[in-house]
Amino acid sequence: MAAALRDTGSWAEIVDTSWRYVYMTDDLRLSYGGLLELAPVPIGAHYFGPEALATRLSWRGGPNTVEFFREAFAATGGWTLSDTTGGRDELRELVAPTLRDLVDEMSCSDSSPAWSFAGHSTFFSGSVVDCRILAVRIHDADGRLAGTALIFMPAVGMAVLGSIALGGDLRHFESMRQVAKPARRPAAILFADLEGSSPLARRLSTASYFALGRRLARAADQCVIESGGLVGRHVGDGVVAFFPAETAGSESAAARACIEATRALRNAITNVAERSDLAATDVVLRFGLHWGATLYVGQILTSGRAEVTALGDEVNEAARIEACATGGRALASKALIERLDPADAAALDVDPDRVTYTALGQLDSATDKARQDAPAIAVCDV
Repeated sequence: MAAALRDTGSWAEIVDTSWRYVYMTDDLRLSYGGLLELAPVPIGAHYFGPEALATRLSWRGGPNTVEFFREAFAATGGWTLSDTTGGRDELRELVAPTLRDLVDEMSCSDSSPAWSFAGHSTFFSGSVVDCRILAVRIHDADGRLAGTALIFMPAVGMAVLGSIALGGDLRHFESMRQVAKPARRPAAILFADLEGSSPLARRLSTASYFALGRRLARAADQCVIESGGLVGRHVGDGVVAFFPAETAGSESAAARACIEATRALRNAITNVAERSDLAATDVVLRFGLHWGATLYVGQILTSGRAEVTALGDEVNEAARIEACATGGRALASKALIERLDPADAAALDVDPDRVTYTALGQLDSATDKARQDAPAIAVCDV
């Protein structure tokens, strides 16, 4: 029974004929228990017992309040009562004390093979979200009742889910999930920004400039994702991306992916300009590439957005590098280039042993902030 539901990818809890936990899918344990750790589900405990309640109350998200627990018990209590051999008296002893007053109000209900009811859960941001719960009776090969599967579904309509799933890249969603829990993660950093955006915005109509910005954002995200990176925040006409070593496979692979994304985006800008009826010289990006050895990377998840971000001095330094890369240059720090192993360096046609660097503060294009905050960072063109 458990294996069958795992194969379908269902988001479900499964109880046996006495409403004791026999299985809980990993997706539910991850979603309810935490971002990447499994929840301590009391397998063998009664689904509405004191152990189950204590576990739920410890969760950051999901049905983690007494009110939600009572809500679910009220909705399924008739079937729970029907499945309890000792009847109302036994059920009253099995469930958590906070549910016992509901037992006397229940009537046995065992005729339906499936039923659904509305429920609520706490999102990780603290907001309450609606959900639908489908309860399905499961029978064995001989037709005997084996248990009940509770399948949780978001209350949001399929139109919304479809637009998110079709418009998003599932590989990126999975990568975001891998860094959901904030932690120290060495990573390559990419900053890219549109040069001369203010004059361009004044020259174009608002609608045209918005369309240009949207095309730029889509091109940037696609190049980052196809290179195995994580899209960070979009600020104005710029984008930030991260390439963690743990998701890339190695520090060298992360550095290579960062450079590959940069080159891909530089090539994609030509098409963006053409589609916007602009000359290639009108759409020029500055690129700053850096290595963050001590970045603190994680996901920000609220009821309004989901994004990956990072904190660390290297993030600010990458921004300083990007600001100095005028004229469409792509400047990479020595710290990034020297992460490349021979194979990745050869694939990029870069020879780390022969690269000549220039201190950021010595560039003719160095900004005041670069000279103040990061003048000694060594950079080269990639």
